[in-house]
Amino acid sequence: IKSSSENKPSGEFICPSTGKPCSCGESKFHNCESSSGAVFGECWPVSYSEIDGSFYNEKELIFPPELLLRNNLPLKLHGFGGINWFRPLKLKYLLDLKSNYPEAKLIVGNTEVGIEINFKNARYPILISVTHVPELNVLSIKENGLEIGSSVRLSKLQEFLKKVIAERDKSETSSCRAISDQLKWFAGKQVKNAASVGGNICTASPISDLNPLWMAARAVFQIIDSKGKIRTVLAKDFFLGYRKVDISQGEILLSIFLPWNKHCEFVKEFKQSHRREDDIALVNAGMRVHL
Repeated sequence: IKSSSENKPSGEFICPSTGKPCSCGESKFHNCESSSGAVFGECWPVSYSEIDGSFYNEKELIFPPELLLRNNLPLKLHGFGGINWFRPLKLKYLLDLKSNYPEAKLIVGNTEVGIEINFKNARYPILISVTHVPELNVLSIKENGLEIGSSVRLSKLQEFLKKVIAERDKSETSSCRAISDQLKWFAGKQVKNAASVGGNICTASPISDLNPLWMAARAVFQIIDSKGKIRTVLAKDFFLGYRKVDISQGEILLSIFLPWNKHCEFVKEFKQSHRREDDIALVNAGMRVHL
């Protein structure tokens, strides 16, 4: 914020108190009143032209470059009640932790475990954050389909699928379109920014929006144990019952392989809920037809 003794800037103006565009620039001085009723003295408003926001939507302030350059470090934290929280940076270290603590809960967005702890009085003494393991954040296009890391955020998956749909032949991407369309109605944007693909799968909720589609699309889950041995399971065989999956305590879900569709093969999503947006499903379905 510039004082009245400085030169008046040009361009579109922001109210010094609210940070939103206003008519401050119409007069030489302006007393700005905030939503709380506080009045700010005579001042010049800040111009958007003083901020390099050319790469950002709605001229938001840029993310501090120093934080982007900061090196990630493995973490071990001790919490209240004897809780230990780990953040490994390599798959090997994650597997070692899982071997030492087979009952540990893996965390990405904490959208499910957080609810269990805060509202269901669940207690998990060992929590492992898998957000920074590169092998679990893979998004790659293979010859026969897509490889999706289990820690990939749902919003990032949605963006990736839109790109794939635009670039690939329409006959190959029916499953991609179905999953992308279902993600439109999957919770809110904040949840999709935090929640992961693997977390949603392994929770095995009966009202999951995506699990019926993984099964219909003939997806294959890659599971790795603490010794690094990988096995594959078809999505249709992975879910054993109510919140039960084919994965042992010493294993983790590594990635999901989504195959391309064949010619004249169509996959379609369905969701019925009380509200169209940001609501849990009454009925979910994933369908595949091969003509």
